[in-house]
Amino acid sequence: MLPALVRKPFDMPGWVFEEKYDGARILAYKEGSSVTLLSRNAKDRTESFPNIANAVANLQNDTLLLDGEVVVFDRQGISRFQLLQELKAEPRYAVFDCLYRDGVDLRDAALAVRRTALEKTVKASFKDGATVFRSVIVAPNGLTAFKLAERRGFEGIVAKDMSAPYIEGRSASWLKVKVRQEDEFIIVGFTAPAGSREYFGALLLAAFDGGQLRYLGKVGTGFTQKSLARLFLAFQPYVTKNAAVVDPPREKNVTYLSPRLVAEIAYQELTADHRLRQPVFLGLRDDKSPQEIMLPVAR
Repeated sequence: MLPALVRKPFDMPGWVFEEKYDGARILAYKEGSSVTLLSRNAKDRTESFPNIANAVANLQNDTLLLDGEVVVFDRQGISRFQLLQELKAEPRYAVFDCLYRDGVDLRDAALAVRRTALEKTVKASFKDGATVFRSVIVAPNGLTAFKLAERRGFEGIVAKDMSAPYIEGRSASWLKVKVRQEDEFIIVGFTAPAGSREYFGALLLAAFDGGQLRYLGKVGTGFTQKSLARLFLAFQPYVTKNAAVVDPPREKNVTYLSPRLVAEIAYQELTADHRLRQPVFLGLRDDKSPQEIMLPVAR
């Protein structure tokens, strides 16, 4: 189940307002002592996060299906995707839904029922420092929750209708309001390096808009020497002569790439003429396919 993006915070009776985490979405399956962690695109991540798999295995229930976000927190307790990419600290699992528990399929039940099941299953809260913990409900009022999220530096909040069942795909029963602008974009090329930089200068970014792949600008910050080399190597199988976007930039010394790789980008805003302002590269995402990367437009 995925949240739709809305422009402004709101409050509504019967809704809950949770912290929006900046990490990797993971489903955790438990059968007896066996645990499997799967990404959004069904990639097995069990070996990537063994501490989380072990913590889920230690939960008391014989069968479970949990939905949540694997995250790494900075010193202020803020989740950062870039820290997860670099594994600068031990990853933790913020669980926000319980879809199956001890032989009972809960997907058709209201979120209120599923949240109760989650609280019975995962006893730990964020403050306990546990590897697996319940997602944080920021405040009972949506406007207050957003102000608190702004003050604390969260990525945003996710508002959820407590009466709604679990619906696969994007749904208006879950709505996200962002504090920090972060989205996924497709890498469609790179420019030549200049000065002392090696490998490449900046990445060309794009997203689908009405069925067409539209160019959105370049990102040239957020890289280390190590990541420049690693990315340059990853680009080589996708080098192509022709631009994949319908509106390629008028720029020399560009190497175009087939639209296969997805990047997580932080930015200040997307301008009216569809250009990213002050973008910063955070990392590659292999849990999302290019076909699902749409121009970020809020309702």
